[in-house]
Amino acid sequence: MPEHTMSPLNTPSHAETLHRPFDLLVVGGGVNGCGIARDAAGRGARVLLVEKDDLAGHTSSASTKLIHGGLRYLEHYAFRLVRESLIERERLLAIAPHIIWPMRFVLPHSKLVRPAWMLRAGLFLYDHLCPNMTLPRTRRLNLRRNPVGAPLKDSFTLGFAYSDGWVQDSRLVVLNAMDAAARGATVLTRTRLVSATRGPQTWEAVLTDTETGETRTVTARAMVNAAGPWVAELLAERLHVPSRSAVRLIKGSHIVVPRLFDGQQAYILQNPDKRIVFVIPYETAFTLIGTTDVPYEQDPDHVEITAEETRYLCDSVNRYFDRQVSPDDVVWSYAGVRPLYDDHSGDASAVTRDYVLDLDTEAAPILSVFGGKITTFRKLAEHALEKLQPHVAALAGQPGWTDTQPLPGGAFARDEFKALVQRLQDQAPHLDTYTAWRLVRNYGTRAFTIATPDAQAMGERFGATLTAREVDYLLEHEWARSAEDVLWRRSRLGLSMPDEAAARLRSHIAGRLAGSSPAQPVSTRQGWDASSFRLEKKTRKSFATWLRRFPARFRDQTIANLFASRADRQAASSPDVKRQANESLQDQKTARTAHNSL
Repeated sequence: MPEHTMSPLNTPSHAETLHRPFDLLVVGGGVNGCGIARDAAGRGARVLLVEKDDLAGHTSSASTKLIHGGLRYLEHYAFRLVRESLIERERLLAIAPHIIWPMRFVLPHSKLVRPAWMLRAGLFLYDHLCPNMTLPRTRRLNLRRNPVGAPLKDSFTLGFAYSDGWVQDSRLVVLNAMDAAARGATVLTRTRLVSATRGPQTWEAVLTDTETGETRTVTARAMVNAAGPWVAELLAERLHVPSRSAVRLIKGSHIVVPRLFDGQQAYILQNPDKRIVFVIPYETAFTLIGTTDVPYEQDPDHVEITAEETRYLCDSVNRYFDRQVSPDDVVWSYAGVRPLYDDHSGDASAVTRDYVLDLDTEAAPILSVFGGKITTFRKLAEHALEKLQPHVAALAGQPGWTDTQPLPGGAFARDEFKALVQRLQDQAPHLDTYTAWRLVRNYGTRAFTIATPDAQAMGERFGATLTAREVDYLLEHEWARSAEDVLWRRSRLGLSMPDEAAARLRSHIAGRLAGSSPAQPVSTRQGWDASSFRLEKKTRKSFATWLRRFPARFRDQTIANLFASRADRQAASSPDVKRQANESLQDQKTARTAHNSL
């Protein structure tokens, strides 16, 4: 396996790498840290990135999964932030078309919140703040005639449709780390910065492998503090550097329920408190609902949704949709803490989503990242390196480059996606359409290194279309080390994976990490409790219970694929499955009709 994925701190391969001084030590494996590491490595700097847990282990995997300008930020006159975000949206759609794609959002007008003229004016501005916009512009909708109004209550007659982007957030983080490593960066997960001594020209940092307890000392000419919710704690308690900026922790929680409506469109709902909630098609068979904005003062390592937040999100949906949802419908929930720059706003939802880069050059340089949002991570990284350039010789005179260079697997045009799926099926005829689509959606052109012409070469099938070959790819190339990494961050297949299959997956991973295969069986509970997966006992339903909640029209070929087993290949030729596949195609045509009407 490549050394950047599996080697602990004190193996000979890493010992030699870590012995030489680095130009930049980046602390934090979220989207900002990985974006900075990628940009700096591409400019020729020697970069070391350390993350105490898994990549995207916290905030960066707990977002609403949107690449957007932030329509509601216009109410707070954040025009520069919205413009920058919209420009970045276009760039990210181009450099990562496999994990980021356009989505239409339906905004029903509620007479109790904002007048229609205000919504139309805001959307007009939203469309025109972005130069060279490639997405469809805003349209006014008659919700009683347009198919997208069908799921909504009859009292909502007027709406608007506008464009934004959707992202697989944790995969965005991993792809940035992969590209950083490909350009020479050293990426160490499960590695904690314990302390650091600041000299006039360099930092000397003590690192600990959180799995083995081994320690190592490294030196770097500059440090980037991209620790997210721990940015202030790192400065005060481990680096003993005074901060001129403050962080404000705001918790955002989401729930996932069985799919509420047909079509590819999402909905943006206005609440009486003037906050908004998104209702978004999620992982084919589900609907994602979020988010909340709640001040948070507890341990960022242990963030959970509350019953009050769950009720709030359900009420938001029930205010607009005919089909009602309750906490009992929730199949999964997650919560994350956003480390926002403290602008002293009295309303948690009004705290700025802009970022502040605090550069301290009293001795060896340290740049701390406060705030930001996933859409602007690439631009944030550029700004960070602009600030560091005068103080890091390896960066001097090196221009930015990340605005046009695709992320791993993303070297294809947006309109080539369907052709790529077909090419993958041509290479691996045993793949059904859904599995080929999922592989291209996750890996882009790299799906061709995973899928083999021979079905047997894909190895053990764990269910939910996951095979041993894909798992081994994630272990070898994407720093995955546990079932949680695979099922909840490299993918969201945990939503569809039965417990028995998850147990086999854990056994396989344990064997690979131990250097043997097949692995000895491990406890079905090892590493799979509610705490480590951030799954609430109240929201994690048994497989059979929540499957029964699906409308009959969703038990089609797609669902069959989600819950795949070893018998899939034999079952795929049965008359029932062929009938279901035909029904699925008809459902897709109906969904496309609704989408085209936007």
